[in-house]
Amino acid sequence: MSQASGILNVNKPAGPSSFDIVRLVRRGTAVKKAGHAGTLDPMASGVLLVLLGQAVRISEYLMDLPKTYRARVRLGFATETYDAEGRPVGEERSVVVPREQVQRALDTFVGEIEQTPPAYSAVKVEGQRAYRLARKGAEVVLRPRRARIYKMRLLEFESPDVRIEVECGKGTYIRSLAHDLGQALGCGGHLAALERTRVGPFSVDSAVALPELEGTFGGDDWRELVLPLDCGLTELPVITLHIEDEKDIRHGQAVRIDEERLTGAAIEDGRLHRAYAEDGALVAIVVYEASTGLWRSRKVFLGENLTADSPNR
Repeated sequence: MSQASGILNVNKPAGPSSFDIVRLVRRGTAVKKAGHAGTLDPMASGVLLVLLGQAVRISEYLMDLPKTYRARVRLGFATETYDAEGRPVGEERSVVVPREQVQRALDTFVGEIEQTPPAYSAVKVEGQRAYRLARKGAEVVLRPRRARIYKMRLLEFESPDVRIEVECGKGTYIRSLAHDLGQALGCGGHLAALERTRVGPFSVDSAVALPELEGTFGGDDWRELVLPLDCGLTELPVITLHIEDEKDIRHGQAVRIDEERLTGAAIEDGRLHRAYAEDGALVAIVVYEASTGLWRSRKVFLGENLTADSPNR
């Protein structure tokens, strides 16, 4: 039987690392090529997109999708790692802040913000992971970076715990948000619990629980849980290729596309599209080049089961 290509939407439990889940899936499915689209810390749970076969090649597009998290922030003291697994920094302080003050502080994080990643993170410093340097006792100084927060909702405040829902863009550290919230309120704070509830169109409600997934290993039942590769590309508009254009794209040649083969989305220079064959098979991710009027391939896929039964076309 051919190697599977597609996406497993796994509801990761707290405890194992993201790579632990990938290794488990690789062993259970015997699929040699596997990865994930966005790390969850071991203490976090929720949506982890495990990519099989050719789906590994679209990880960069999946990681660009907006994400939603539900977090519990414990006020009163900060920690070295910005979460509950780190050692406290300083003495615990009393938390005497009204709900309105918490809400005002949360509002200041909405939009494009400057955020400093935790010292205990996978950010590289002179070629080494920051967390490795921090564990050795080295001083780690990380530069602030841009993060995009689309929405921030206060779900519950029962001192010293703040429960929030965050919709954000790529590269946002919820641990840093928890730490910065504590700083803004003047009492310190850290991330006590975290669940990723959505990545683009993938929700935790439709994710497969790890015990259920493990129960399908040993046979082929796990294949029924694999989502087609193009389920992760629904934000890209669609074009349909003539047979000859399909052949050219597969051979790395640029092509011109008739307007009637576009979905009606505005054609913009540098905009990515999904390109399908006339039989509905996903062929490639292509990009429009305005200066020449040509479409060029960015990713070309082999002829496996890469498409949904009813793609967003």
